[in-house]
Amino acid sequence: MELELRHLKTIRAIADAGSLTRAATDLGLAQPALSAQLKRIERALGGELFERGRHGVRVTALGELVLERTRVVLPAVTELQREAARFARAPRTAACFRLGGTHGPLLGALVDRLADAVPDARVTTCTSWSERELAGLLAEGRLDFALAGTCGSASPPGAEGLVWREIAVDPVFVMVPPAHPLARRAEVDLAELAGEEWACVPGDGCFGDCFTAACARAGFTPRRMYETDTASLVHLVQVGRAVGMCRATFPTTPGILTRPLTGTPLTWRHLLGWHPVTQPEETAATVLSQARTAHAGVAAGSDSYTAWRAVRRGAPPEAVS
Repeated sequence: MELELRHLKTIRAIADAGSLTRAATDLGLAQPALSAQLKRIERALGGELFERGRHGVRVTALGELVLERTRVVLPAVTELQREAARFARAPRTAACFRLGGTHGPLLGALVDRLADAVPDARVTTCTSWSERELAGLLAEGRLDFALAGTCGSASPPGAEGLVWREIAVDPVFVMVPPAHPLARRAEVDLAELAGEEWACVPGDGCFGDCFTAACARAGFTPRRMYETDTASLVHLVQVGRAVGMCRATFPTTPGILTRPLTGTPLTWRHLLGWHPVTQPEETAATVLSQARTAHAGVAAGSDSYTAWRAVRRGAPPEAVS
């Protein structure tokens, strides 16, 4: 016999009543039927839950264990039923955005924008280092929209049938500590970094190959590359163990300076993806518009990017639909 919720309710009823007779009355059962049911439950759990006596029942050690779990499980199931009922009764006009994204500040900025633009919407997030995984989640209908990116004109992440639209294009900057010999330069030539060790965040896109190709064009092969999470990357740069590559929208961070690379040898194209079957055009247009506005806000948060754009007559990164 498999244990069911009604069995847990029976155990709790017996414990609360303190006797099989009173519990049977409370449950609307005949006492022999309740006794038989309790024996089946005890066989399923592998031992007695109650010691029977002339004046009632006493909970055994095994019974205490089961009752302790019951106090957690039953209220949780009750709340689940209530929440499901509320959801079923709620008007279906409220929007729901299940957003996915890789590392970087754009996902948080988009959540913030949507919260303002569509206050009644339910927004959830999912992050992954793998853009292919995000594309797969879109294709399976487990995400509504995903933020990803590519280098230059490289193709968007896989999964056929998805729509990808450009949010904006950023140059790729280098991250150095303030004490680095090149930190005061307005721009840094990639070739001047030939002797450095590097740090980067993981990913299954094209950036690694594009970076290696850019270094080759600059006349060198990158030395050691540390693949880390963002916090460790920042730390390695701050302590001078490595330099890092970042999108120009990387927020201004204490202990780190981001500098443009001469000639912009690498660019990053921010993309928003969705499945056209599951997303109405109007909804997709709204999210894309908010993503572009979110990117503009993130870009404004980088001092070095702001200065870079000011040098180019204040022109924002070109966004193309």
